[in-house]
Amino acid sequence: MTKKTTQEQRLDYLVEAFKTDSVEYKDLRTNADTESKQRLLRSLMNIRMPRPMAKETLLVQDEYLKERAEERGIVRLNRIPSIAESLGSKRPFADTLSLWQGDITCLAVDVIVNAANSRMLGCFRPCHSCIDNCIHTYAGIQLRAECHQQMQALRSRYGRNYEQPTALPMLTDGYNLPAKKVVHIVGPIVFDELTPDLENDLADCYRNTLNLCAKNGLRSVAFCSISTGVFRFPKKRASEIAVQTVMEWLATHPGKVDRVIFNVFSDKDRCIYEQTLQ
Repeated sequence: MTKKTTQEQRLDYLVEAFKTDSVEYKDLRTNADTESKQRLLRSLMNIRMPRPMAKETLLVQDEYLKERAEERGIVRLNRIPSIAESLGSKRPFADTLSLWQGDITCLAVDVIVNAANSRMLGCFRPCHSCIDNCIHTYAGIQLRAECHQQMQALRSRYGRNYEQPTALPMLTDGYNLPAKKVVHIVGPIVFDELTPDLENDLADCYRNTLNLCAKNGLRSVAFCSISTGVFRFPKKRASEIAVQTVMEWLATHPGKVDRVIFNVFSDKDRCIYEQTLQ
């Protein structure tokens, strides 16, 4: 494909390439409208197990996803106000903390945090709305391949049944995301009642992620609301733990991180964090 190739041509090429790659869906009918083709491509990417892909297909995928990022709107750090600016907060680190509502996959920061599961391979449900699915979709299939490679190395060391423990972060490249890197972390699951151990596990998610960022020179980090989705951690308490843990970490690691962003998606979640951050 040439530099003059349009997004629609890239999309058509990728749909057919991923259909052929899937074998099972190579004869699947493709609707003509762009939205249907986008959903089909995403679905085929979502269900694909990590394995080699033709170099030409990867190049076109990367061109397509980079352009999609521009189309969807890249949000740079200078467009994200601190809570001192947005909320008028005078609490400690108000110039370092931010609350931002929107799609975390649009953020051009050093690292975004992915709420992963213990398999660490992303969400395999086609077009699922979870953050794990969205991050893997817009990063491209190289992200799942790298996660698989890291997990294979860990299984060689710890055994074939190894799964990633709660609160142990894994760092990968961001590939076609605006963010440079992704931290994947498994949050605690609330099955019945909330316990002190679960609260400590959630705090460790934030603490360990920040430690990893500092170790790798990553100075701007955007946290999703870890464990508050299907893992059922109460949202208000989760926000309190997140803010308290981050502030304590900043106090004991001066100058290590320039900006910590609490990313929310819904109006309800934004209100919860606004109350916590006041």
